[in-house]
Amino acid sequence: MNPWKLETAKARLSELVRRARAEGPQTITVRGADAAVVLSPEAYSRLCGRDRTGAWVERLRADFIGEIDLERDTDQGRDLDL
Repeated sequence: MNPWKLETAKARLSELVRRARAEGPQTITVRGADAAVVLSPEAYSRLCGRDRTGAWVERLRADFIGEIDLERDTDQGRDLDL
């Protein structure tokens, strides 16, 4: 899958959507970095499940919540002599 530059994606949106449906997810880049992915409705439904309102977010939370350090650092900084 070749990424689409943003300006190309804007100019050829119909083709981008058609390829997303036919070939799979299409990545759009901005200044060489991934910025967005265009999915077909079927791919989006598979990702989200039947409930599009929160299933995807809940899946991310379930997958990654154990890997995130939620403890706050007690360091209050340092005193500066001005």
